[in-house]
Amino acid sequence: MSKVYFSIGSNKGNRSELINEAITKIDIFIGKVELRSSIYETKSWGFKSSNFYNTCLLVDSSLSVELILNKILKIEKDMGRLNSRDQYIDRCIDIDILFVEDIIVKSKDLIIPHPRLHLRKFVLTPMLDLMPDLIHPILKKSIRQLELECDDNDQPKKID
Repeated sequence: MSKVYFSIGSNKGNRSELINEAITKIDIFIGKVELRSSIYETKSWGFKSSNFYNTCLLVDSSLSVELILNKILKIEKDMGRLNSRDQYIDRCIDIDILFVEDIIVKSKDLIIPHPRLHLRKFVLTPMLDLMPDLIHPILKKSIRQLELECDDNDQPKKID
């Protein structure tokens, strides 16, 4: 079993309901959800739009990284996410793989750890709920240290 960390966000529709639906689908199709952070509200990142709700999960999974990615893409599509070349658009659901153990993956389809997680408080703050002492395998810093050093000025607001 591998420990997989996910970030989930939504800024369209019933954000809480959509996040909970995504968590249920991850638990069914990818692996047992072991831990879940609080949900935080943040401004959109990289574009101007409605605020996002964000959470992070720790999941135990026996699936390969490639299969996890395929399942995530299917969950997003089934929940109504539209494919777009523009990274920064409104989304009913957005699921990112942050870490898989201390594995480093660089392929055309996937980069693990997520290449921008250390720049985003909407990821780092929920990750503090889960594993503040988790060490980033490339940057060699804890989540706590990355959050302290993060230049993102948007402070996530805990909503649950």
